[in-house]
Amino acid sequence: MKIERLSVDKIRIFLTFDDLKERGIQKEDMWREIPKVHELFSEMMEQAYTELGFDATGPLAVEVFALPAQGMVVIVTRGKVHVGADGEVLDEEEAEDVYEMEVTLEQSDMVAFAFSDFEHLLRAARVVAGIGLEDGSLYSYKNKWILQMDPSELEETKFQALIAILSEFGEATSVTSAVLQEYGKSIIQSAAIRVLCEHFKN
Repeated sequence: MKIERLSVDKIRIFLTFDDLKERGIQKEDMWREIPKVHELFSEMMEQAYTELGFDATGPLAVEVFALPAQGMVVIVTRGKVHVGADGEVLDEEEAEDVYEMEVTLEQSDMVAFAFSDFEHLLRAARVVAGIGLEDGSLYSYKNKWILQMDPSELEETKFQALIAILSEFGEATSVTSAVLQEYGKSIIQSAAIRVLCEHFKN
């Protein structure tokens, strides 16, 4: 479980499928009202407080993004608790309900892998090209190369091969398309695998 602060009132939590499995939670459980999910959420909020000092009191908006190969991304935004002129909380009930959650779930088909070394990215691209794939987008983000691919059209065996190759040379990352487009630098917009192989031949 990795937690990072996005702003004063917003954090992002990355849960791997192993994190979920350890707690006996299926991916589909993440938007169900069940005790195991509440326990996991409490654990996440405790860790967020310990690591980042993120205080989860008051209403929270929770967005859950499912990433096919990596796990789940949970974005938690803290709402504002209204305080009157006398310093009293106007809505006592709202303030006391620590995890009053508004949960939205989104499924992302995108697979994103980070490479700290350009040479590792090139080697991965050559092997991926070898199984007949040439698509993808390449970004530069936080001193890493991020290769993003949409495997939604792939048959299961090719999808598994793609994940195995990318995992060998890079590491799965929870960064979303929206974050890459806003904060990253677009290097190759489309057909990244083909472009890399054409420009950097052995």
